Amino acid sequence: MTPLPFHPDEYRSRLSAIRAEMARRSLDLLIVNDVANQHYITGYDGWSFYTPQMVLVPHADEEPVWIGRAMDAAGGLLTAWMKRENVVGFPEDHVQRTDRHPMDWIAAWIDRKGWGRGNIGIELEAYYYSPKAHARLTAGLPNAVFHDADLLVNWIRSVKSEAEIGYLRKASRLAEAAVTAAYEVIAPGVRECDAIAKIQAAQVAGSPDFAGDITALPPTILGGENASAPHIMWSDRRFGHNETVALELAGVVRRYAAGLARTLQLGAMPAKVGDTGKAVLEGMEAVLASIRPGVLAEDIEASWRKVIQRYGLKKESRIGYSIGAAYPPDWGEHTISLRQGDKTILKPGNVLHSILGMWMDGWGIEVSETILVTADGCETLTSFPREIHVKH
Repeated sequence: MTPLPFHPDEYRSRLSAIRAEMARRSLDLLIVNDVANQHYITGYDGWSFYTPQMVLVPHADEEPVWIGRAMDAAGGLLTAWMKRENVVGFPEDHVQRTDRHPMDWIAAWIDRKGWGRGNIGIELEAYYYSPKAHARLTAGLPNAVFHDADLLVNWIRSVKSEAEIGYLRKASRLAEAAVTAAYEVIAPGVRECDAIAKIQAAQVAGSPDFAGDITALPPTILGGENASAPHIMWSDRRFGHNETVALELAGVVRRYAAGLARTLQLGAMPAKVGDTGKAVLEGMEAVLASIRPGVLAEDIEASWRKVIQRYGLKKESRIGYSIGAAYPPDWGEHTISLRQGDKTILKPGNVLHSILGMWMDGWGIEVSETILVTADGCETLTSFPREIHVKH
């Protein structure tokens, strides 16, 4: 049996916070569709979310219920903390059929449990919850009133416990190992796919003391003109001489992700790259100097913008977001964003990935840090030189 990442008391504490918010919203039942939130509540960990899967949190003081495919209920018994009867599998004859849907069976199960009436909160923005699934679930529960409870759990997750921070510290070590591997392997003539293979090896086996997990976002290495677009995937393209290579990598331990972006220069550094790099590094110092409890998220972005404006630069996109437990396709928590207009007040225990990417015409650079908001300031969980790494 896989050891739980946290003591059951931590899961109970999380449930108490979730139920307090449910009470504030007068919700009788919460349906959790976000896979990371399901893991946060139950500890369940499996690659089974390609079929419908949910966690139910009743307002009554009971354990949550995980519901998924019957064959994956065995994984629930191995990884989740609840009693056996709170790990429920829908039958195999409901999997990928045109004449029936898993939500038909799940709705009937919820109704038999006595939870099919009253106010039901449900996450409507979850990646793996389809419009058809929602239509079939609501059709099967005609006596319930559904309310959008998107991000209810996410905001509770945004403040990390000491145990969660411990996993993020370990993940940061793997992120550093991944960037180190990138620096070592990337050179003119090397294929991008071969560099990715070395990077992923470091992400998964970068420490003899703990295992790395698959990252919710794949490794991103952007060489040459590909660095002008932030989310291009790798290929068998070979790195060229005098290329600027932007790296956005991460380490993940027990699903907790720490991001780390850096820039590698192959050969002589062009003046425009050096000048932009100087602005970005100064901007990162301003960001770190501004992060502390009580500060608004938008004020952190303003400190960055003030710096790059002096260099004649502009960046339209946000410069960071809350990060923590994550499953594909994203490691952001969808709560705090470091951008204009975000009035979120930072709290101790928030963890932010501040990524200062500048994607220019035909080239780009990236620098990021995973940052813990402390009682009186902040701490970068990753400890790695920020300067553009020049490799001759």
